[in-house]
Amino acid sequence: MALDTRTPLNSLGFAKSPADTRVVVAMSGGVDSSVVAAMLAEEGYDVVGVTLQLYDHGAALAKKGACCAGRDIHDARRVAEDMGFPHYVLDYENTFREAVIDEFADSYLAGATPVPCIRCNERVKFKDLLQTARDLDADCMATGHYIQRRMGDNGPELHSAADANRDQSYFLFSTTAEQLEYLRFPLGHLASKAETRALAAKYGLSVADKPDSQDICFVPNGNYAAVIEKLRPGAADPGRIVDTEGRDLGAHRGVIHYTVGQRRGLGIGGLADPLYVVRLDVDRREVIVGPKSMLATRRVPLREINWLGDAPLSSRKSWDVNVRVRSTRPPHAAVIHPISDTEATVELMTAEEGVSPGQACVFYDPESPRVLGGGWIWRG
Repeated sequence: MALDTRTPLNSLGFAKSPADTRVVVAMSGGVDSSVVAAMLAEEGYDVVGVTLQLYDHGAALAKKGACCAGRDIHDARRVAEDMGFPHYVLDYENTFREAVIDEFADSYLAGATPVPCIRCNERVKFKDLLQTARDLDADCMATGHYIQRRMGDNGPELHSAADANRDQSYFLFSTTAEQLEYLRFPLGHLASKAETRALAAKYGLSVADKPDSQDICFVPNGNYAAVIEKLRPGAADPGRIVDTEGRDLGAHRGVIHYTVGQRRGLGIGGLADPLYVVRLDVDRREVIVGPKSMLATRRVPLREINWLGDAPLSSRKSWDVNVRVRSTRPPHAAVIHPISDTEATVELMTAEEGVSPGQACVFYDPESPRVLGGGWIWRG
């Protein structure tokens, strides 16, 4: 019997030794990406760490709790030095502003509820940074995201993380099949963040006890309105709060201070039943309020769909899936009615409240953790 002399696959899926496999690790300076880099370096891979400077370095130094800030760049560099692999800082400030921050401001001003972290993954990290990794002759790029890449019958598939509490599939739905061929997510199989921190301690990383980032990196303390006022002077012009019949209920201090579904802070007390923001009319500078029942919807129009199913989206009249319309909500049953390969209407089996233009609707296989893509909600 002939012996099988084929080289076995390494942990990143390549038929060669780790030492002959170059991997670029996207390092934010946090514990997750630091553990990925340290883990791969210890396994003997040819690791190259890359950190992106995404916004003003001086302002970043004064801000805690956000990725890609000055302190985070320092932390990433220290991990690379301790583990003995090269580390580079790339200035992506202009790219980040054009691809993410400007659209965030414009979308918010248009009455939408944007999710800039998705655009950052889509337009910066998994586009420009991924191309940089290719330019460095890397075999793949690894990140610290909590999501799984599994091989299926038709190539690599995207699956939710093993730890539902850390799962980041909502923010990665726009990852294309081509990008998925090149990307690796070494933490997606871990059962908890405690395991990640234990690995950080095992490798002696200085960031082992570093707190997780909570805010959007360029929005200090979650104050969206302050950022938009700075980016778009005059954006906080006052206007009127009206009901769905157009009756004047009071004044507001700028549409940018309100989001669909908001109840608190309207300043129109004394009513028998609570009112919620049901729509924003930016052109008329009106905040339209109504009863909670008006927030519920079962029809969600989508565009810019990224479909990761095995057959084309438009190859069927409908698809039974589970969908998530906010990162904090669990997936629920729905039916996709395709209009084209990039547009569809999603019919929710159970009405959801506060579905807003600018958010993402992410598709999941009802029978498995597989992510089938998603799209952007618009007014239709």
